[in-house]
Amino acid sequence: MKKIAITLFLVLGSLTIQAQELTWQTDMNKALEISKKSKKPLFLFFTGSDWCGWCIRLQKEVFKTPEFEKWAKANVVLVELDFPRRTAQQPEIQKQNAELQQTFQVQGYPTVWFVNGSKKDGKVNLEKIGSTGYLAGGPSAWLAAADKILANKKS
Repeated sequence: MKKIAITLFLVLGSLTIQAQELTWQTDMNKALEISKKSKKPLFLFFTGSDWCGWCIRLQKEVFKTPEFEKWAKANVVLVELDFPRRTAQQPEIQKQNAELQQTFQVQGYPTVWFVNGSKKDGKVNLEKIGSTGYLAGGPSAWLAAADKILANKKS
């Protein structure tokens, strides 16, 4: 019995390690701190997670792939700015997301903005690098477009 329990524990433990997903921040202040420490730009993903078909498709085809996971960990700080219809959200997150939606003039979903963020005298400054949305062609096509946008940051 002990051997079965130990084997089960080890198998479940290894599955948990393999199933570790990317960390998507929802609090801009926390994301800005991480961005500052890591010197990586912010990846702002404006989505309607529980109703937007193209958002769900982008997640499935690109964001939940090993290629994207590897790329994201090396290049950006992920921030999900969600506008759900059926899922409850904290009022401060709703307010933050609505303000950012106005700032970036997001009119359709999904929209991804790449920005450099900084905080000075308690005020957040977001410098736009570029934006994109859903692109057909899977992770390789999407990541090629993202790399092109991020190359603008360096020039």
